[in-house]
Amino acid sequence: MIDFHTHILPGMDDGCKSVAESLWMLRQEQQQGVDTVVLTPHYYPWENSPEEFLARRSRAWEALKKQLPEDSPRLLLGAEVHYFEGIGSAPQLKMLRIFGTDLLLLEMPFARWTQRMVEDLLECASTPNIQVVLAHAERYFSLQPKAIWPRLRSSGIWMQSNVSFFSSWKTRYQAMRMLQRGEIQFLGSDCHRQHWRAPNWDTLPPKIAGNLQSTRHLEPVWETVQV
Repeated sequence: MIDFHTHILPGMDDGCKSVAESLWMLRQEQQQGVDTVVLTPHYYPWENSPEEFLARRSRAWEALKKQLPEDSPRLLLGAEVHYFEGIGSAPQLKMLRIFGTDLLLLEMPFARWTQRMVEDLLECASTPNIQVVLAHAERYFSLQPKAIWPRLRSSGIWMQSNVSFFSSWKTRYQAMRMLQRGEIQFLGSDCHRQHWRAPNWDTLPPKIAGNLQSTRHLEPVWETVQV
């Protein structure tokens, strides 16, 4: 099983603060049946340039890699890229894709999107060698007009949903219907820290967990790259 969205890489953002905490989180992931973890620290363009961010990520990765046990889940380096105006034409955007893939995990604003934001999103989706994946897409549903979602899907934009979308009794029916219709391509825990938003794959009801583990939507669509 793949955790497509995590904040486990130490010292990068509001996620894990130490290598020890990162290792604890990875053990929890493994115990909950996850064998591949995508490391997606927040990228905020007002804090770092892409080059500065990648240098920081490299240092955090080297610190973690030195202490990884041999049976650690497979790890892939990525980022959760926050929307910024003009993102669709940003020349350095490809540097922030998940390593070895065309996948760009994009976090949109938690507000009603302006026409400019939608245009930027669609321009980003049309960029060669970039496959946009909306981070925790369910968080935007109530904020946008319903007509926007078929438009985004027809433009080739994919969606990542959080485990909580499936584990909550309030939303699990909608989540399963969307998964069955092929509207959700990836799942993630969006885990952050040991005592705040820890890995939560074990919160899925057994029936739903069984369905998810056998669903092709959970399988990676890229050639696996070991980093």
